[in-house]
Amino acid sequence: MITKATSDFSKFDFQSGEVILIDKPICWSSFKVVYKIRQATGVKKVGHAGTLDPLASGLLIICTGKKTKEITKYQDFEKTYTGTITLGKSSPSMDLETEICATNSTEGIFDKQILDARDSFIGRITQIPPMYSAVKVNGKSLYKIARKGKTIERIPREITIYSFDIKNISVPYIDFEIVCSKGTYIRSIANDFGEKLGCGGLLSSLRRTKIGNYCVEDALDTNEFTKKLKDEIYNFVKI
Repeated sequence: MITKATSDFSKFDFQSGEVILIDKPICWSSFKVVYKIRQATGVKKVGHAGTLDPLASGLLIICTGKKTKEITKYQDFEKTYTGTITLGKSSPSMDLETEICATNSTEGIFDKQILDARDSFIGRITQIPPMYSAVKVNGKSLYKIARKGKTIERIPREITIYSFDIKNISVPYIDFEIVCSKGTYIRSIANDFGEKLGCGGLLSSLRRTKIGNYCVEDALDTNEFTKKLKDEIYNFVKI
């Protein structure tokens, strides 16, 4: 596995298959990271083990070559996220990707209500995928339907929230860390959290810090990976 600690790229065979830990920056799509890795390695077969929204940062596991057959294994691991919920505001995408469509007062919301609301999300729960998501219904991605201003019925899914820690409360902002099963939409949790408190809520920041036992601290950002790879090629040609 290629991590930040990796110093010698010469031993890796991206065509045969490698696994790379990447720290995705904000405002990049997961597909853009895959595209950049594909360009840098010259390998056509590249995929990621779990989408991160463009406004989210953090850990992506990238597989190349024959290692793409292992993507499902990584997708099944539990995920850890940190982020911020902003109470009193709502948007169609449930985050800051779309314009805020409703603003409500957060007056009278105190720590106990927030912690009680938090407790209701822990364990096995059902969640409706957001309209602004890559989930497909009848062959069409929901986000494409949402961008046309339409909303369709979605089937609730079962997910598991293993832990939901509130790190800081400074209304309207709630900083959290969540450990959850695959298929969990943190945006939906932010939206439902706000609804439970009666004021609305959206996800204003999100970072994926772990996938299973793999940590974002060990990940390379895309530019670091590309530079190290180019340096290795340059040194090889120079020799």
